[in-house]
Amino acid sequence: MTTSIKKAIILAGGKGTRLRSAVPNLPKPMAPINNVPFLEYLISYWIGQGIKEFFLSVGYKKDIIISHFGREYKGSQISYVLEDEALGTGGAFILSSKNIKETFLLLNGDTFVEIDLQKLANHHKKNNSIWTIAVVKKDDIKRYLGIKTSDSGEILELASKSAKGENFVNAGAYLINGEIRTLFRDMIGKACSLENDLLPLIHSSDCRVYSFEVNGKFIDIGLPEDYYSAQDLFKRSI
Repeated sequence: MTTSIKKAIILAGGKGTRLRSAVPNLPKPMAPINNVPFLEYLISYWIGQGIKEFFLSVGYKKDIIISHFGREYKGSQISYVLEDEALGTGGAFILSSKNIKETFLLLNGDTFVEIDLQKLANHHKKNNSIWTIAVVKKDDIKRYLGIKTSDSGEILELASKSAKGENFVNAGAYLINGEIRTLFRDMIGKACSLENDLLPLIHSSDCRVYSFEVNGKFIDIGLPEDYYSAQDLFKRSI
């Protein structure tokens, strides 16, 4: 598949505390789905979308991830950004993106969402967006970051997790202009949250922030019940 987007960061450093009862001895992205690590499905899917270089932010039990994928996987380059101390999703993103100058993809290592990457890139460029968030419709948004958008997709409000009345939620995939790194240059090495700290900061700045609605399969394996559901989803779809 031809796409202008060639680089992706995957946040794969979390401990996965809520999933520990189902997957006690592995980092969350390596949780087995039909005997295949979740992260393997994720990387393989995005290779199929045209990604050629991955930056994996790793921390908890990082050696398991590094030894499994090595420096190259299915023809795509793999680099590792090591969290010596837990930086949270925001801190891990800042550290991983500090040297990327072109537009890139950012992914949560515990979330899978089907997206046509070239359509996402076209939408991003058309709206002159600096940060585009993939969103999906959900009946219950309490677990996710609810998002209010205009008809054109511009993000009007990043609602709290307890917000009611909006059914668009953050799907854990983002297209980001490399220039955004200048906004965070003083925060390198500091712990922070992507959703609670960085996204509100970006939204309150002069940056153009848009959403991109996706209708494909979506799953977050962060909770045991969703992890077990993923076994069937991937068996049927990938």
